[in-house]
Amino acid sequence: MYEFFIEPFLTYPFLRRALIACIALSMGCAPVGVLLVLRRMSLMGDALSHSVLPGVALGYLFMGLSLPAMGIGGMISGLLVALLASFISRQTVLREDASFVGFYLIALALGAILVSTKGKNIDLMHILFGSILAVNKASLLLIASITSLSLFIMALIFRPLVLECFDPIFMASIGGRGSLYHLIFMGLVVLNMVSAFQALGTLMALGMMMLPAITARFWAREIWSLYLVAILFAIVSGFLGLVFSYHYGWPSGPAIILIAGILYLVTVILGPYGSLRCRHT
Repeated sequence: MYEFFIEPFLTYPFLRRALIACIALSMGCAPVGVLLVLRRMSLMGDALSHSVLPGVALGYLFMGLSLPAMGIGGMISGLLVALLASFISRQTVLREDASFVGFYLIALALGAILVSTKGKNIDLMHILFGSILAVNKASLLLIASITSLSLFIMALIFRPLVLECFDPIFMASIGGRGSLYHLIFMGLVVLNMVSAFQALGTLMALGMMMLPAITARFWAREIWSLYLVAILFAIVSGFLGLVFSYHYGWPSGPAIILIAGILYLVTVILGPYGSLRCRHT
């Protein structure tokens, strides 16, 4: 057991960095994912995860496979899509989810074309699926900074975030500036997508955010406990994904998300709250 689960992390520094990145991503992405689930905005998270691709592609065109450059480009692109989609939904008859889908499809197609103009297929695969085993100290610093900022902001505006999540009509009736907190939350989603992109790529980033969050719904009821359980599942997924990636040669990013998916499926069947087992007992 020791040789299988622990020794690889003591032997190889790149595995230790990857594990630290997973822990930091878990602490930032999982709480944001919980709020997305509670707001019934899970598919908007998918749209935002792809909206960073044009900015990532532009960073790649100018600086090559530089994670800081691609991260900054992705952040700008994601925030721009979030602002445009929110503006369109408030100024037209189009609902916000439809507006996000429109911009996400444009962003995904544009990003893929931009990467293909200079790069090779392997570069596109790197951007889409990431390489957490290649995370360096600069990337770790960026991930840790985004996680720290996200946790600080969520703690600072926790009450209005929760109120706007559960009862936006009441929030508006008391003049609570729900739109402002909604935009701040969208910004947090984008920031954590960029953070996860550093390690998992644009396609896998959403998995670290959403799968632990929806799994936690079968284990906890209060928001604070949903946060903790989601973070725990995310860390376990990262750890086991790296272990199986090392021993069996699986691609690290997909391995982490696959483990998170397996934990979700097991929980759907056996979880203590609202699972299939509970429904049929």
